[in-house]
Amino acid sequence: MIEAQEIFNRIKEKQKEQKVLKEVYRNLQSNSRPYQDVVEELKALKEKKKQLEESFRSEMKAELTQLDGLKTDIASDREMLSDIALNHLVKGEKIDITDEYNNKYEPLFVVRFKKI
Repeated sequence: MIEAQEIFNRIKEKQKEQKVLKEVYRNLQSNSRPYQDVVEELKALKEKKKQLEESFRSEMKAELTQLDGLKTDIASDREMLSDIALNHLVKGEKIDITDEYNNKYEPLFVVRFKKI
């Protein structure tokens, strides 16, 4: 049976290889004049886009404030829904969620590792 440490080590080795290949790719990009020209054009267009967006934001301050409030409410409701689903799971109960189109949803739990 494969141990978790072996898989972790394999992931780290592949990440190192990926890093080297990405560096080669970035070097190729930085040495390409046509690519650099397109990057400069893109920067100019992004700046123009940013200016337009700022003018739109100044016109819609109230709506954007409302949008920020909705975003915060949705995030807190999602967290509450996750807590409820976890509590049901711990109790051994089934949780059923259905949307307006009768699509059923089931909870999905993810385990991730972080460096300590």
